[in-house]
Amino acid sequence: MNISPKAIVDTRAIIGKDVRIDAFATIEGKVKIGNGSHIKSHAIIMNNTVIGDNCIIYPGAILGGDPQDLKYQGEETHLIIEDNVTIREYCTINRGTSAAYKTLIKPHALIMAYSHIAHDCIIGEHAIVANGVNMAGHVEVNKYAIVGGMTAIQQFVKIGESAFIGGGTLVRKDVPPFIKAAREPLSYVGINSIGLKRRGFSLEIINQIKDVYRSLFIRHKNISIGLEEVEALLVESTEKEKIVEFINSSENGLIRGFRQIRSDDYSA
Repeated sequence: MNISPKAIVDTRAIIGKDVRIDAFATIEGKVKIGNGSHIKSHAIIMNNTVIGDNCIIYPGAILGGDPQDLKYQGEETHLIIEDNVTIREYCTINRGTSAAYKTLIKPHALIMAYSHIAHDCIIGEHAIVANGVNMAGHVEVNKYAIVGGMTAIQQFVKIGESAFIGGGTLVRKDVPPFIKAAREPLSYVGINSIGLKRRGFSLEIINQIKDVYRSLFIRHKNISIGLEEVEALLVESTEKEKIVEFINSSENGLIRGFRQIRSDDYSA
């Protein structure tokens, strides 16, 4: 361990091997930090926070604060940060409430500067939350999704696997897997082809995903009719199953389908 004498570390905290804690960082009592993690100067790790192996917490981040939820009555809840997570400067991530009892950040997630992740959220593996994102409670961001900077996400919203959310948007509805979403109100604007190629998806699979969303968001205004076409006519694939399952399980409704930009969209 390499703990600065100017750091404040409660003797009850459980600190793993090869952990570095810089000057002026604060580690409270009911905290566990895994092997090889680095807590930088002026970061604050509050009670009931668990940090996995090889995480980096940058200056000014405040992790494990009480939920900003009036139904919270002081019950013991947790913030769980799994392995290889990076949390940049001045992020705030709150613990859970009695709804789920934990907020969860899964392995290899990147949370950029000044972002806020509220109580009971789940951030998936390799997800990226860009600078200045504000996320209300109970939001779920699935693996490999990217949320653009300065985006605000309403409570209980779900963002699908490998979705890409344009910066500066308001997310009030669920965003299905593998797509790009932008505009106001938030709408489908195409497939996240670049992200899928980076993950190693073949051109054949990407085109199959395009066919699914062509039925759902372009040919039909009614999502139920689009789903019928997808299930009846399109080739079976793991990606098709994920899309159909996501849509059928949505409790918040979906973002808007494709629409042409009109000049009056931008008129005063």
